[in-house]
Amino acid sequence: MSVASRVRGACAALTLCSAIGMCPLTTAAEMPAYMGIMVAGPSPGETARQNVLALNAAMFGLYGKSGKVFGRNILAQHPVILGLFTGEGGRFILYRPGNATLEAPSVPVVYQLLKSVGHSTMVLPVLAGPYIDKPEDQSWRAPMAGFRAALQAALDGLDRTEMREDWRSTNREILARNIAFIDECVGKGVVTYAAVKAFSESQGPVLKKIIAWAAETQVAHWMGVLAEWKALLGPDWDKAYAASNTIYVARQNNVLFSVLAQFFGSEAINSRLMLIETISFTTTPEEMLEALTRVVSDRIVGALFFGNSSLMDFELMGGDGRDAIVAEATKRGITPFLPPVVPFGSKQWPTLITPGPGPGSLAQLP
Repeated sequence: MSVASRVRGACAALTLCSAIGMCPLTTAAEMPAYMGIMVAGPSPGETARQNVLALNAAMFGLYGKSGKVFGRNILAQHPVILGLFTGEGGRFILYRPGNATLEAPSVPVVYQLLKSVGHSTMVLPVLAGPYIDKPEDQSWRAPMAGFRAALQAALDGLDRTEMREDWRSTNREILARNIAFIDECVGKGVVTYAAVKAFSESQGPVLKKIIAWAAETQVAHWMGVLAEWKALLGPDWDKAYAASNTIYVARQNNVLFSVLAQFFGSEAINSRLMLIETISFTTTPEEMLEALTRVVSDRIVGALFFGNSSLMDFELMGGDGRDAIVAEATKRGITPFLPPVVPFGSKQWPTLITPGPGPGSLAQLP
């Protein structure tokens, strides 16, 4: 008998056995319990829920794909300036349609020298903090000694740096006091709160000086760069976009954004000039361009659906959310506390602008 004949015979016998109940075929109902881990799946309700939620997940992928096209279109039609925060005083990049990308020269290195001296002072209370008034804990000695050596090396070489001669004496004074504070702590064998307080208070007034010099250096440099770029672009400046990044603590009086605002003017704020909040001090140009593209392309969506191109710059559910908060707060006996309603397309600064009592700058502090 051929193989094919034997197979046909076996199938026929199996069918016959099943029909008369002699051969117990395993069905889903008779599946062993241990198979449940492998076979069990979501309920019909869960499957339906996930099918709907998958639409939102798919949206992000579709947004990303189309966003790359939108980004290329923006750069092909509009100049774009990015003002990126860096530890070197910022980074400015100019994208021009049909031309090579321009990156501005860095802020003069004296900015970094001043900033480094200031940070070396302000870190000392932080370094000492965990050991204040704990004479039994001497683990601070090694890191303090290491930092003292770095401070001494900086002080010894200060005159050979690019720092202006009339600024050097103040920086020498700051570095010398840093070293003296460490020596005092080592000599006493303990970091006292009194010593930390006296050190901080003595350094505050001189720190104000070098902070002001660093700001002057940074601002003068970037004002010069933007003046050149505005002249270079000519009429195209009026269709340029610009964006600067900021984290929470740097959003108020953000230097790079404020410099850009001097050249773009009040009408461009939140329209062609944007302050984009991020979670890191530094952001890549690619990330910034992606964020800028998302804002500009969402304005088209707002115009198409709701007839207002500025709507999507705001929390879409924000207005209804306000109404819901008022209703819920009233139910719970809470007086609603909300900021004033501002119109879509507001040209206000994207930072705190309401005046009030109290100091608002280092110069206003006692």
